[in-house]
Amino acid sequence: MSATTESQSTIRIPGTTEHFLEPLVSDAGNRGRLRYLAGGRGEPLVLLHTVRTQAEHFRHLIPLIRERYTVFALDLPGMGYSEIVPGASYDEPAMRAAVKSLITQLHLRNVTLLGESMGATLALSTAADLRERVRRVVAINAYDYAGGIARSSLLARLVVTSVLAPGVGPIIAGVEPKPVMRAVLRGGLGNAAALDDDYVDELLKVGRRPGYSVVARAVYGNLPSLIAARVRYPDVAAAVHLIYGEKDWSRSSDRQANKQLLPAADFLEVPGAGHFIALERPDLLAQVLIDAVRVHSVSQTAA
Repeated sequence: MSATTESQSTIRIPGTTEHFLEPLVSDAGNRGRLRYLAGGRGEPLVLLHTVRTQAEHFRHLIPLIRERYTVFALDLPGMGYSEIVPGASYDEPAMRAAVKSLITQLHLRNVTLLGESMGATLALSTAADLRERVRRVVAINAYDYAGGIARSSLLARLVVTSVLAPGVGPIIAGVEPKPVMRAVLRGGLGNAAALDDDYVDELLKVGRRPGYSVVARAVYGNLPSLIAARVRYPDVAAAVHLIYGEKDWSRSSDRQANKQLLPAADFLEVPGAGHFIALERPDLLAQVLIDAVRVHSVSQTAA
């Protein structure tokens, strides 16, 4: 693990520092350095972002919970400022392996995993693998159903279809006009005002990294592996909170299917919210996390 004194990101989150996790020798050919932000105090909370975003996705949540948790906000492989490795896989098992590496290499236990969208699916599959280390999962708008972001809007469907198209796809993936990026992201919000302009600029800056268009194209194409990861959900032993925005892209049938796989999970639907609840309602997510600490403290005292 190495720390940096100056972040590459244009967005600063008070109370956090930037670190890099070196790959194990056995992973060196498949996965590069993983960048993460760390800060706070308390038991460990690992934050997992979604497609085409990065650790700064949680910029408004982290200040609300850093007095209760030690936060580790990860840039998933190839995304944000994590290293881009030519030929690496960006399917669910490879990204899950990166999350597990962060937890095990940092020797984290009693972990809470909070993930949004793709990050929610990874939080659940990771918890299934690391039953002895993960205590709780907060899964927000799990991205594990056919169609994915293409359900958001006609524009999003056109963008994703074009990016995945043979031949021209890699070229299109490298072209991201700001108005298009902004419109696609707003398609995941119930309240469009929740999208900060400097966050869009930061995502576009990251998108100009050499090789990033290959990563973006691979991540957009990994939806079948995320759907396949649902088979792991029944193996989760941790407490689970399933949270969905009322206006999320998932359908009622998708949500019900996950409730059946996780019958003991707490279920919450957020009125008016869309897909990116970490942007729209960080206060609500903070309250879920803080309440979980209180409940655990009471149970420990009673024991």
